[in-house]
Amino acid sequence: MKVAIIGAGSLGQSIAKGLLKNQVVSTLYLTKRNTNTLQNFSDYKEVLLTSDNQEAIKNSDILIFAVQPKHMEHILIALQPMFRNTHILISVITGFSIAKIASVVGNTTAIIRAMPNTAAAVGQSMTCISANTSGKEKVALAKTIFNSLGNTLEIPEEQLQAATVICASGIAFWMRLIRATTQGAIQLGFEAHEAHALAMQTCFGAASLLKESGNHPEAEIDRVTTPGGCTIEGLNEMEHQGLSSSLIKGICTSFDKINQIKN
Repeated sequence: MKVAIIGAGSLGQSIAKGLLKNQVVSTLYLTKRNTNTLQNFSDYKEVLLTSDNQEAIKNSDILIFAVQPKHMEHILIALQPMFRNTHILISVITGFSIAKIASVVGNTTAIIRAMPNTAAAVGQSMTCISANTSGKEKVALAKTIFNSLGNTLEIPEEQLQAATVICASGIAFWMRLIRATTQGAIQLGFEAHEAHALAMQTCFGAASLLKESGNHPEAEIDRVTTPGGCTIEGLNEMEHQGLSSSLIKGICTSFDKINQIKN
């Protein structure tokens, strides 16, 4: 596949790393105003670095837009003469609707919105996908791209804001929980690097258990909570202190905020 990532910032670079790791591109253009920050990609023979978006679009079939929302409309307008009917436009931009993109490039263009997260860099992203009518027949291709970076789920566009909070912001939420567990382990006497390793692998193990078994979290919790034991006492204290309610409130607050920037 001939792919261009327009705006190779943090998320764009994560996507690029995943695509290169899984060898699913024949050429990969990465564009950024200052390409000096992309030099770690210069050793890949498939990669071309440029600050010229027009050059990237001219030589690519799949265009992944990863710019800041405030720049997207201006960039689309500037590039509008370069778009071909065969182009597939994939936006990973928060809050920038398919209708807004179509108002510039037209409804006959295949437009897909995808919401991956930064775990794409290690092939563990959860990516939600929506498409316009013209893009529906290209969803399978989009899934091929993003399945190489983790897992995908096609959903209605109106759910993409919520999916962004759960999957993209969710990376930060889980990082904070791992950090808190690390701090707790340090307080119990472990060295910082030991505490980090314990917290990180235990989190990975918990997620892997659920993924492999298909069980509800409470079923796995029941397996490790014995009557009168330390686990249930710790869990109950966390709930008394508002663990679940704080997490839910944080998710809902992020959702309220993301809807303020919805286009």
